[in-house]
Amino acid sequence: MSSASSSSSAPSSPASSSTLIDPTSPSLGTLSLKDVTDEDRAAAAELKKLANTAFSANAFLEAAKLYGQAIEKNPFDATLFCNRAYTRMKMEENGYAIADATRAIELDPKYVKAYYRRALCQLSIIKPHLALADLKTVVKLDPSNKLGKAQLEATQKLIKRMQFEAAIEMGEEESAISRCQEVIKDGGCEIDRNYTGPMLEAIPSSDPSSRQTKYKITQKFVDEMIAFYKNGKSLPRRIVWEIVLGVHSIIFNESSMVEVPLGEGVTCDIIGDTHGQFYDLLRLLELTGPPSETHCLLFNGDFVDRGSWSVEVVMTLFAYKWLYPHRVLLNRGNHETKDMNKVYGFEGEVKHKHGEMTYKASRRRILSMYPSAKFILPSSSVPLATLLSPTLPPTPLKKDEKQPILSPEGRKRYFVTHGGLFSRDGVTLDEIKKIQRHGKQPGNEGLMCELLWTDPQEALGRGPSKRGVGIGFGPDVTRRWCELNGVSAVYRSHEVRQGGYAIEHDGLCITVFSAPNYCDSVGNKGAYVRIDAKGDTQYNTFDAVPHPPMKPMAYASGMMGLM
Repeated sequence: MSSASSSSSAPSSPASSSTLIDPTSPSLGTLSLKDVTDEDRAAAAELKKLANTAFSANAFLEAAKLYGQAIEKNPFDATLFCNRAYTRMKMEENGYAIADATRAIELDPKYVKAYYRRALCQLSIIKPHLALADLKTVVKLDPSNKLGKAQLEATQKLIKRMQFEAAIEMGEEESAISRCQEVIKDGGCEIDRNYTGPMLEAIPSSDPSSRQTKYKITQKFVDEMIAFYKNGKSLPRRIVWEIVLGVHSIIFNESSMVEVPLGEGVTCDIIGDTHGQFYDLLRLLELTGPPSETHCLLFNGDFVDRGSWSVEVVMTLFAYKWLYPHRVLLNRGNHETKDMNKVYGFEGEVKHKHGEMTYKASRRRILSMYPSAKFILPSSSVPLATLLSPTLPPTPLKKDEKQPILSPEGRKRYFVTHGGLFSRDGVTLDEIKKIQRHGKQPGNEGLMCELLWTDPQEALGRGPSKRGVGIGFGPDVTRRWCELNGVSAVYRSHEVRQGGYAIEHDGLCITVFSAPNYCDSVGNKGAYVRIDAKGDTQYNTFDAVPHPPMKPMAYASGMMGLM
């Protein structure tokens, strides 16, 4: 592990952290083929070779820049735009990738690969109807394209499933919780007598006629559960239910923005995306240490999807949350949403490991209950942000250090959310606290969507999202918001940073990403940030660890082309 620390100002970002790319390319309307010389074409071809080499080495940022330089030389080569689109897909810049694929199609309306890649981008941002049109074009242009046919069929099934579930799932999350409580109360979900794994501690009942055994969580159980999961085993249904029900009762009553004072001797670690990378989470917990009354762990969203141990990750976080309700903090990410879970693997993983919840009703109620993604991850109950408020006066400034933005009480405080800031100025902390999140999905606009989806940009002001959802917000936007709300910095996650973290916007916007070697391909470090009662910060990075032979997105549905 490597680390850097600072008392009053943050260290410089790792050199490889930034992933921001200028999305602009030459306007075809101002150029003609006559403007591109043979020398230009030859130079573009050489840059393309270099870009291909960088791509093969997973150096996606460098590859995108090289493809961009090649496009400057020859903006009439559709393959350059199509290749850069694929590179941007790897960096989850689907909005930019769609623009590049569209430009490739404009140059070559029969370019099958460009239609296919644009379709995958539309699927990535949960716009399957737009993907469907492109996939139909793929099959029309190339009837023998097996991958295109398979993806078309998978997308059609995904659309039908989403339509069906949308028609029946009004209030589904809360009804799933209540139905599970009913089954437990009626004695319909007991633990098999032959089970010898980790056990919650039974609470003696004061009612001898009750058929329901109640449980509480202990540190011993959490330790044994983690070891159990590490050995590739699964918990029985009843224990999973008890953990989820225990956590749901806690997070349901939390504000949409949880406020956490850091008293003397208390520290808090901000942890970014973990994305189902369970074995890397275990390494991370070795470095941070477990939560305690003097040590908080704040998990800043995207616990699940992509990685193939999402169940193990979220159950570990939930177990700790139940054990330390005020010292383990959970923020919702853009992947804590039902449609993302359908596409990126968590729903399929839950069904594979624990079965599917079904509910049939007639005059005589019949319940057939199994954990589902909607039950195990009651996503609409997870808070949207956390405000960390150190309670001690800040450390005196060193020479040449800038005065930080402080709270009205003269203390540092940090706003932590998964995505970022807003499409309008003037949003206050009180507005965020009052967001009605229960039972709601983030959609494509509004404060909830922006908290989960937006990204910082280098340019001033606001710009279109490189993802295709949300916006980009510049350093002036960040400063105005921090000054309005008395916030010293915004900590967010949501994006891979090669060095594990990135400090941007003059130190006011920090990205923390905690899934090293993301999807077994990116080669990035993971990071976490420790904050103490004075608001001093320490940045820590770590590398990925080996894991059992299971590919990312092993349980994904409808995203065959990205597996």
